[in-house]
Amino acid sequence: MPEAASAHALRSRIGDSEFDRDTAVTRREPGVYDIDLSAGWTIISAVNGGYLLAVLGRALADALPHPDPFTVSAHYLTASRPGPAVVRTDVVRTGRTLSTGQASLFQYDNEGHEVERIRVLASYGDLDSLPDDVRTTATPPAIPPIDQCFGASDSPDGAPVPGSSAIADRLMLKLDPGTLGWALGAPSGRGEMRAWFGLADGRDADPLSLLLAVDALPPTAFELGLSGWVPTVELTVHVRARPAPGPLRIAITTRNLAGGFLEEDAEVWDSADRLVAQSRQLARVRLG
Repeated sequence: MPEAASAHALRSRIGDSEFDRDTAVTRREPGVYDIDLSAGWTIISAVNGGYLLAVLGRALADALPHPDPFTVSAHYLTASRPGPAVVRTDVVRTGRTLSTGQASLFQYDNEGHEVERIRVLASYGDLDSLPDDVRTTATPPAIPPIDQCFGASDSPDGAPVPGSSAIADRLMLKLDPGTLGWALGAPSGRGEMRAWFGLADGRDADPLSLLLAVDALPPTAFELGLSGWVPTVELTVHVRARPAPGPLRIAITTRNLAGGFLEEDAEVWDSADRLVAQSRQLARVRLG
Protein backbone atom coordinates (compact mmCIF):
# COMPACT_ATOMS: atom_id res chain seq x y z
CA MET A 1 0.00 0.00 0.00
CA PRO A 2 1.70 3.23 -1.07
CA GLU A 3 -0.14 5.19 1.60
CA ALA A 4 0.88 2.75 4.32
CA ALA A 5 4.47 2.69 3.10
CA SER A 6 4.63 6.47 3.19
CA ALA A 7 3.08 6.63 6.64
CA HIS A 8 5.38 3.89 7.88
CA ALA A 9 8.39 5.94 6.78
CA LEU A 10 7.21 8.74 9.07
CA ARG A 11 7.06 6.32 12.03
CA SER A 12 4.34 7.59 14.30
CA ARG A 13 5.16 7.35 17.98
CA ILE A 14 3.23 5.70 20.80
CA GLY A 15 0.74 8.28 22.01
CA ASP A 16 0.71 10.16 18.70
CA SER A 17 -0.72 7.82 16.07
CA GLU A 18 -4.03 7.03 14.43
CA PHE A 19 -4.50 4.07 16.78
CA ASP A 20 -4.02 6.33 19.81
CA ARG A 21 -6.39 8.97 18.49
CA ASP A 22 -9.07 6.44 17.54
CA THR A 23 -8.95 4.65 20.90
CA ALA A 24 -8.81 7.83 22.98
CA VAL A 25 -11.65 8.17 25.49
CA THR A 26 -12.85 11.39 27.11
CA ARG A 27 -13.67 11.21 30.80
CA ARG A 28 -17.12 12.71 31.32
CA GLU A 29 -17.09 11.93 35.04
CA PRO A 30 -15.38 9.32 37.19
CA GLY A 31 -16.06 5.92 35.64
CA VAL A 32 -17.85 7.27 32.54
CA TYR A 33 -16.07 7.88 29.22
CA ASP A 34 -17.19 9.06 25.79
CA ILE A 35 -15.73 7.96 22.46
CA ASP A 36 -16.61 8.14 18.79
CA LEU A 37 -15.86 4.69 17.36
CA SER A 38 -13.94 5.15 14.13
CA ALA A 39 -15.15 3.60 10.86
CA GLY A 40 -11.49 3.01 10.04
CA TRP A 41 -11.39 -0.15 12.15
CA THR A 42 -14.33 -1.96 10.59
CA ILE A 43 -14.58 -5.36 8.94
CA ILE A 44 -17.42 -5.20 6.41
CA SER A 45 -19.74 -3.02 8.54
CA ALA A 46 -18.85 -4.20 12.05
CA VAL A 47 -16.23 -2.63 14.30
CA ASN A 48 -13.27 -4.98 14.88
CA GLY A 49 -13.32 -6.74 18.25
CA GLY A 50 -9.64 -6.12 18.97
CA TYR A 51 -10.07 -2.40 18.40
CA LEU A 52 -13.04 -2.41 20.80
CA LEU A 53 -10.94 -4.26 23.37
CA ALA A 54 -8.25 -1.58 23.09
CA VAL A 55 -10.87 1.14 23.61
CA LEU A 56 -12.13 -0.46 26.81
CA GLY A 57 -8.56 -1.22 27.81
CA ARG A 58 -7.67 2.45 27.57
CA ALA A 59 -10.66 3.44 29.73
CA LEU A 60 -9.69 0.87 32.36
CA ALA A 61 -6.08 2.10 32.34
CA ASP A 62 -7.45 5.51 33.35
CA ALA A 63 -9.86 4.13 35.93
CA LEU A 64 -7.45 1.72 37.67
CA PRO A 65 -4.28 2.57 39.62
CA HIS A 66 -2.10 0.20 37.55
CA PRO A 67 -1.13 1.05 33.95
CA ASP A 68 -0.96 -2.22 32.01
CA PRO A 69 -3.51 -4.91 31.11
CA PHE A 70 -2.42 -8.33 32.37
CA THR A 71 -5.57 -10.30 31.56
CA VAL A 72 -8.69 -9.10 29.79
CA SER A 73 -11.81 -11.22 29.22
CA ALA A 74 -14.51 -9.83 26.97
CA HIS A 75 -17.98 -10.99 26.02
CA TYR A 76 -19.30 -9.52 22.77
CA LEU A 77 -23.03 -9.08 23.23
CA THR A 78 -24.13 -7.17 20.12
CA ALA A 79 -22.32 -5.88 17.05
CA SER A 80 -20.83 -2.42 17.47
CA ARG A 81 -21.03 0.18 14.74
CA PRO A 82 -19.04 3.34 14.03
CA GLY A 83 -20.23 6.38 15.92
CA PRO A 84 -20.77 7.65 19.47
CA ALA A 85 -20.41 5.23 22.38
CA VAL A 86 -20.18 5.38 26.15
CA VAL A 87 -17.84 3.29 28.30
CA ARG A 88 -18.72 2.75 31.95
CA THR A 89 -16.13 1.31 34.32
CA ASP A 90 -16.21 -0.05 37.86
CA VAL A 91 -13.26 -0.72 40.14
CA VAL A 92 -13.71 -4.20 41.59
CA ARG A 93 -10.57 -4.43 43.71
CA THR A 94 -7.22 -2.72 44.09
CA GLY A 95 -4.11 -4.33 45.51
CA ARG A 96 -0.38 -3.72 45.65
CA THR A 97 0.51 -5.57 42.44
CA LEU A 98 -2.83 -6.02 40.68
CA SER A 99 -6.08 -4.12 40.35
CA THR A 100 -9.26 -5.49 38.82
CA GLY A 101 -12.05 -3.63 37.07
CA GLN A 102 -14.93 -4.17 34.75
CA ALA A 103 -16.13 -2.09 31.82
CA SER A 104 -19.01 -2.05 29.36
CA LEU A 105 -19.46 -0.20 26.09
CA PHE A 106 -22.92 1.09 25.17
CA GLN A 107 -24.49 2.56 22.05
CA TYR A 108 -28.03 3.60 21.13
CA ASP A 109 -30.16 1.61 18.69
CA ASN A 110 -32.41 3.13 16.03
CA GLU A 111 -35.22 3.53 18.57
CA GLY A 112 -33.00 5.44 20.97
CA HIS A 113 -32.61 2.58 23.46
CA GLU A 114 -29.23 2.04 25.09
CA VAL A 115 -27.67 -1.28 24.05
CA GLU A 116 -24.68 -2.94 25.70
CA ARG A 117 -22.20 -4.02 23.03
CA ILE A 118 -19.34 -5.57 25.00
CA ARG A 119 -18.57 -6.32 28.64
CA VAL A 120 -15.05 -6.78 30.00
CA LEU A 121 -13.47 -7.99 33.24
CA ALA A 122 -9.76 -7.22 33.50
CA SER A 123 -6.80 -7.24 35.87
CA TYR A 124 -4.09 -4.60 35.51
CA GLY A 125 -0.54 -4.37 36.84
CA ASP A 126 2.84 -2.90 35.95
CA LEU A 127 4.70 -4.91 33.30
CA ASP A 128 7.94 -3.08 34.06
CA SER A 129 7.90 -4.38 37.64
CA LEU A 130 7.86 -8.06 36.66
CA PRO A 131 10.96 -10.23 37.32
CA ASP A 132 13.23 -11.08 34.40
CA ASP A 133 13.01 -14.86 34.98
CA VAL A 134 11.47 -16.43 31.84
CA ARG A 135 11.02 -20.18 31.43
CA THR A 136 9.06 -21.30 28.40
CA THR A 137 8.97 -24.26 26.06
CA ALA A 138 7.07 -22.22 23.46
CA THR A 139 8.95 -21.24 20.30
CA PRO A 140 8.32 -18.41 17.82
CA PRO A 141 6.28 -19.37 14.74
CA ALA A 142 8.20 -20.29 11.62
CA ILE A 143 7.20 -17.49 9.24
CA PRO A 144 9.13 -16.60 6.07
CA PRO A 145 10.89 -13.22 5.99
CA ILE A 146 8.50 -10.31 5.77
CA ASP A 147 9.40 -9.58 2.13
CA GLN A 148 8.32 -13.12 1.23
CA CYS A 149 4.87 -12.73 2.80
CA PHE A 150 1.80 -11.08 1.31
CA GLY A 151 -0.56 -8.26 2.23
CA ALA A 152 -3.78 -6.82 0.86
CA SER A 153 -2.03 -5.01 -2.01
CA ASP A 154 0.04 -7.99 -3.16
CA SER A 155 -2.60 -9.98 -5.04
CA PRO A 156 -1.58 -10.61 -8.68
CA ASP A 157 -4.49 -8.64 -10.15
CA GLY A 158 -3.90 -5.70 -7.83
CA ALA A 159 -7.15 -6.22 -5.96
CA PRO A 160 -7.23 -6.50 -2.18
CA VAL A 161 -7.03 -9.94 -0.63
CA PRO A 162 -10.66 -11.19 -0.34
CA GLY A 163 -12.19 -10.26 2.99
CA SER A 164 -10.08 -7.16 3.55
CA SER A 165 -11.80 -3.92 4.51
CA ALA A 166 -11.19 -0.53 6.12
CA ILE A 167 -9.06 -1.96 8.91
CA ALA A 168 -6.59 -3.36 6.35
CA ASP A 169 -5.49 0.19 5.48
CA ARG A 170 -4.46 0.77 9.09
CA LEU A 171 -2.40 -2.37 9.49
CA MET A 172 0.91 -3.65 8.22
CA LEU A 173 -0.20 -7.24 7.79
CA LYS A 174 1.90 -9.70 5.80
CA LEU A 175 0.50 -13.22 5.72
CA ASP A 176 2.57 -16.39 5.58
CA PRO A 177 2.04 -17.92 2.09
CA GLY A 178 1.49 -21.26 3.82
CA THR A 179 -1.75 -19.91 5.28
CA LEU A 180 -2.99 -18.08 2.18
CA GLY A 181 -4.65 -20.96 0.35
CA TRP A 182 -8.07 -19.50 1.12
CA ALA A 183 -7.25 -16.35 -0.88
CA LEU A 184 -6.35 -18.50 -3.91
CA GLY A 185 -9.41 -20.75 -3.75
CA ALA A 186 -7.46 -23.66 -2.25
CA PRO A 187 -7.75 -23.59 1.57
CA SER A 188 -5.41 -26.01 3.33
CA GLY A 189 -7.99 -27.33 5.82
CA ARG A 190 -5.47 -26.94 8.66
CA GLY A 191 -7.11 -24.05 10.53
CA GLU A 192 -3.91 -21.99 10.83
CA MET A 193 -3.08 -18.34 10.20
CA ARG A 194 0.34 -16.74 10.57
CA ALA A 195 1.50 -13.21 9.80
CA TRP A 196 3.83 -10.33 10.46
CA PHE A 197 1.89 -7.54 12.13
CA GLY A 198 2.29 -3.84 12.79
CA LEU A 199 0.42 -0.58 12.50
CA ALA A 200 0.61 0.99 9.04
CA ASP A 201 1.90 4.31 10.37
CA GLY A 202 4.94 2.64 11.93
CA ARG A 203 3.90 3.06 15.57
CA ASP A 204 5.59 0.41 17.70
CA ALA A 205 3.50 -2.04 19.67
CA ASP A 206 2.56 -1.53 23.31
CA PRO A 207 0.32 -3.49 25.69
CA LEU A 208 -2.87 -1.81 24.42
CA SER A 209 -2.10 -2.48 20.75
CA LEU A 210 -1.53 -6.14 21.65
CA LEU A 211 -5.25 -6.26 22.45
CA LEU A 212 -5.84 -5.33 18.81
CA ALA A 213 -3.17 -7.65 17.43
CA VAL A 214 -4.72 -10.89 18.71
CA ASP A 215 -7.89 -10.22 16.69
CA ALA A 216 -6.47 -8.58 13.56
CA LEU A 217 -5.68 -11.54 11.28
CA PRO A 218 -8.16 -13.16 8.90
CA PRO A 219 -10.08 -15.91 10.72
CA THR A 220 -8.71 -19.44 10.68
CA ALA A 221 -12.14 -20.50 9.38
CA PHE A 222 -11.01 -19.27 5.94
CA GLU A 223 -8.31 -21.97 5.84
CA LEU A 224 -11.00 -24.49 6.81
CA GLY A 225 -12.83 -23.64 3.60
CA LEU A 226 -15.48 -21.43 5.22
CA SER A 227 -16.27 -17.83 4.32
CA GLY A 228 -18.18 -14.90 5.70
CA TRP A 229 -18.22 -13.07 9.00
CA VAL A 230 -16.84 -14.95 12.02
CA PRO A 231 -18.16 -12.94 15.01
CA THR A 232 -16.38 -13.28 18.35
CA VAL A 233 -18.46 -14.52 21.26
CA GLU A 234 -15.76 -14.37 23.95
CA LEU A 235 -12.11 -13.33 23.88
CA THR A 236 -9.53 -13.59 26.66
CA VAL A 237 -6.11 -11.99 26.27
CA HIS A 238 -3.05 -12.42 28.49
CA VAL A 239 -0.40 -9.72 28.07
CA ARG A 240 2.91 -11.22 29.18
CA ALA A 241 5.50 -8.52 28.48
CA ARG A 242 6.00 -5.08 26.99
CA PRO A 243 6.93 -5.72 23.35
CA ALA A 244 10.30 -4.71 21.92
CA PRO A 245 10.25 -2.26 18.98
CA GLY A 246 9.70 -3.77 15.56
CA PRO A 247 7.11 -5.92 13.82
CA LEU A 248 5.29 -8.67 15.67
CA ARG A 249 4.75 -12.26 14.56
CA ILE A 250 1.33 -13.78 15.20
CA ALA A 251 0.29 -17.41 14.93
CA ILE A 252 -3.34 -18.47 15.33
CA THR A 253 -4.68 -22.02 15.31
CA THR A 254 -8.00 -23.75 15.73
CA ARG A 255 -8.34 -27.45 16.53
CA ASN A 256 -12.06 -27.88 17.02
CA LEU A 257 -14.97 -26.63 14.94
CA ALA A 258 -18.20 -28.10 16.26
CA GLY A 259 -21.81 -27.02 16.39
CA GLY A 260 -21.12 -23.86 14.42
CA PHE A 261 -18.47 -22.58 16.87
CA LEU A 262 -14.67 -22.72 16.85
CA GLU A 263 -11.90 -21.68 19.17
CA GLU A 264 -8.85 -19.68 18.12
CA ASP A 265 -5.61 -19.74 20.10
CA ALA A 266 -3.18 -16.92 19.33
CA GLU A 267 0.44 -16.28 20.23
CA VAL A 268 2.13 -12.91 19.65
CA TRP A 269 5.93 -12.73 19.51
CA ASP A 270 8.06 -9.60 19.38
CA SER A 271 11.30 -8.82 17.55
CA ALA A 272 13.32 -10.07 20.53
CA ASP A 273 11.71 -13.55 20.28
CA ARG A 274 9.67 -12.90 23.41
CA LEU A 275 6.14 -14.27 23.76
CA VAL A 276 4.37 -11.01 24.64
CA ALA A 277 0.68 -11.98 24.40
CA GLN A 278 -1.56 -15.02 24.26
CA SER A 279 -5.28 -15.30 23.66
CA ARG A 280 -8.18 -17.66 23.19
CA GLN A 281 -11.50 -16.80 21.66
CA LEU A 282 -14.74 -18.56 20.87
CA ALA A 283 -16.34 -17.51 17.61
CA ARG A 284 -19.37 -18.43 15.54
CA VAL A 285 -19.00 -19.59 11.95
CA ARG A 286 -21.39 -19.82 9.05
CA LEU A 287 -21.64 -23.40 7.81
CA GLY A 288 -22.78 -24.50 4.38
